[in-house]
Amino acid sequence: MGSTRLYSKGRILGHKRGKRNTHPTTSLVQIEGVATKEDAQFYLGKRVAYVYRAKRKIEGSNVRVIWGRVTRSHGSNGVVKSKFKSNIPPHAFGASVRVMLYPSTI
Repeated sequence: MGSTRLYSKGRILGHKRGKRNTHPTTSLVQIEGVATKEDAQFYLGKRVAYVYRAKRKIEGSNVRVIWGRVTRSHGSNGVVKSKFKSNIPPHAFGASVRVMLYPSTI
């Protein structure tokens, strides 16, 4: 039996920004298969995990996670804004994230 994935794939586009200022507390995430503002509504409130590997082991594992939450949509093309527990570092721009399918509102 195959595994069931409990998340959608997404990509970090960058921080929320204006022409000159960046706002690192909010990150923009493009979710795979989401192309409209209406599609993005389903993901509001869902949890986001940025999973990465570090050099130093903690409790026997190199894998770390920064958790966040989808807060609102951004524009009309399905991009969403999300806030993470600690700000996403710029070297993570373009990296993939997991958009969990919980908490569910269905």
